[in-house]
Amino acid sequence: MNNFSFYNPTKIIFGKNRITEIGKEIRNNNHKRILLLAGQGSIKTNGVYDQITASLKENKIDFVEMWGVQANPTLEKVNETIEFARKHDVDSILAVGGGSVIDSAKAVAVGFYLDDLWLFMQRKVQAKEALPLYTVLTISATGSEMNSGFVITNSKTQQKWGGGSPLLFPRVSVIDPSIQFSLPWDQTVNGGLDAIAHILEYYFVDDKAITTREIDKALIRTIISMVDRLQENPQDYSARANLAWSATLALNGISGIGMNGGDWACHTIEHALSALHPKIAHGAGLGVIFPAWIEYMVFKYPEKFSDWFEIWGEDNSISALISMRNKLRDWGSPVALRDLCIRKDELDKIADKIMEFPVIGSFSKFTREDIESILILAY
Repeated sequence: MNNFSFYNPTKIIFGKNRITEIGKEIRNNNHKRILLLAGQGSIKTNGVYDQITASLKENKIDFVEMWGVQANPTLEKVNETIEFARKHDVDSILAVGGGSVIDSAKAVAVGFYLDDLWLFMQRKVQAKEALPLYTVLTISATGSEMNSGFVITNSKTQQKWGGGSPLLFPRVSVIDPSIQFSLPWDQTVNGGLDAIAHILEYYFVDDKAITTREIDKALIRTIISMVDRLQENPQDYSARANLAWSATLALNGISGIGMNGGDWACHTIEHALSALHPKIAHGAGLGVIFPAWIEYMVFKYPEKFSDWFEIWGEDNSISALISMRNKLRDWGSPVALRDLCIRKDELDKIADKIMEFPVIGSFSKFTREDIESILILAY
């Protein structure tokens, strides 16, 4: 098992009827003027907005609102929000939504003190301070509620890049699984696939991190089982709760302990896909790319795949791949690039976009030939 350091300062408030506690948490940290950042307005129909604003008012927290964060959040919207936050002299941010809203909030938090956020994304400048963050999670998928990373898209350059800093761990995140009862089925599936992909990005790196790998197997099995249950009954609170907590644990550091930071080739490939086609849901894209990556890598590094098929109740990798893709079909999720409306004549352009990343993969550094092979397998 590799040496590691583990740090996660985020306080989690989990369970039914906990959203009303957010105002007290913000007040206890002496923040008085907050930016409430949200998406397209669903929180006004499911009661979340009313609970939050009542809590803020009760605790005498002044707030201003910014709406309109979309899936695959853009640099342009982030920069607009930064200017809004500066204009209103906020001292913290409350992100209410899923990963896109929380990622946007992190970008705004660090960009608030920078002249050019994209230079930070390009690793050309470092962050020395950031606005404090709070979150109320409405979709379990990215784990952004309990980590320090984020992803945004530069629409002009069609680059979807990740950034992060220890300054960007949320102070407090509230997770009430019951507010996810009304999620569309595809969003539930995409959240589960995103969480599984986060775990798999670590899983194959080091087979000596036995404790971490056993945790990872349990998390993946739980996610699969809970999504199955929610397909039968979307109002199953126990399934919602266990899926939500699994998705948080999938990317709060626990699932990657001793794994040298993970591999992340599949995320890099998917980021290029959704940078060029923003309507592609991140989880759906990963559901297509990861099986193709496994199919390609299992013959190059068979020792890395000596037991992953146990997750699927199989005794070999090929059977496990078949089971994985069949499970995606059962859930109604895409299993090929053509299912995502990607044309075959676009693959060269997609490969070009992927190769813009400085490094692709960890235990195997991908060449363009590798990328082309995976895209063909995924098609």
